[in-house]
Amino acid sequence: MKKTGLAGALCALAAALGIGSAHAQILIGQTVGITGSAAATVAESMQGAALYIDHINAKGGVGGQKVEVLSLDDKFDPKLTLDNTRTLIEQKGVIGLFMTRGTPHTQGIIPVLEQHGVPLVGPSTGAIALHQPVSKYVFNVRAPYQREVTKAISHLHTLGIQRIGVVHVDDTFGADGLAGAQAGFKSNNIEALFIEKFDRAKPDYSAIAPRVASKQPQAVIFIGTGAAVVDGIKALRAAGVAGQIVTLSNNASGGFVKALGDQARGVVVTQVFPSERSLNYPVVKEAMDLAKAKNIGDLTPAMLEGFVSAKVLVEGLKRAGAKPDSAKLHMGLESIRKWDLGGMELSYSPTDHSGLDFSDLSIIGTDGRFKR
Repeated sequence: MKKTGLAGALCALAAALGIGSAHAQILIGQTVGITGSAAATVAESMQGAALYIDHINAKGGVGGQKVEVLSLDDKFDPKLTLDNTRTLIEQKGVIGLFMTRGTPHTQGIIPVLEQHGVPLVGPSTGAIALHQPVSKYVFNVRAPYQREVTKAISHLHTLGIQRIGVVHVDDTFGADGLAGAQAGFKSNNIEALFIEKFDRAKPDYSAIAPRVASKQPQAVIFIGTGAAVVDGIKALRAAGVAGQIVTLSNNASGGFVKALGDQARGVVVTQVFPSERSLNYPVVKEAMDLAKAKNIGDLTPAMLEGFVSAKVLVEGLKRAGAKPDSAKLHMGLESIRKWDLGGMELSYSPTDHSGLDFSDLSIIGTDGRFKR
């Protein structure tokens, strides 16, 4: 059956990343929601990763070997993430995994990574559980969600906003974000106006939205992913909620903005990378130049995350030496110390796999772009 729309575009992008090649020289695996509620953001992060990997391959690859990414669609379903991980490692023979997405999804595959000694680079989740305690085979790139939420609440507090509530998905991601919110409330000596949770698989706001509206919040921290957050924001606005909406960096994509439509303007989105238009960071300029060479329009935060994560992966492969395998890749990644990837410094060690320490806030403008 011929695929159309976003699914078809993502499959085309997957092909561009080398998916399905029988002649991979350095084979890296990825299980991610090519379809499902996170698909729009996934498409942009994959596009950003492809920008850098294609660039490296055009120059001869790593040590004369091209890097190929075999991506499988897990439809943003944790069970499929686990099944795909086993397939990639046990049947396809990948030497590393790259940019999984989702907190329960990534947490669920750690036993498989440990069983086979396969490192995961740049999971697209800021779950604190992936940072503390250190997971031997998980190499984070982005900062934790809890830091994002705490910063957002502190910022709102400095503006005199105190009637702040939380709506979160009922899974480990939501619990993680909620813990960050509670830390933010505590540090600013305020209490949550309300805490509401919704089902991850079948979000329903028919009862939540009126309850939230009745509280007349000045701001709502919305912790969830993609389509579920879009539907939730629309439901809150329809119920009469006029306060500031804040969501996290996992929704920092052009696709998210487009899905929000006329409800996008003024939504605050936390960020874990510099502005995608900031020429003060060489890594941003590098990504912009490569995008321009491929006639790609503006970068998005999700594209920049994919680009930076790909740079970290390739650096680990370079340090792995000739004929890299999982053990050599792990060793190569752990040898990275104070590495300047373009205006941002990244380090790993056996006791620290946190990667970058950067958080910021942006707001969606009338033109649909993220403004700092």
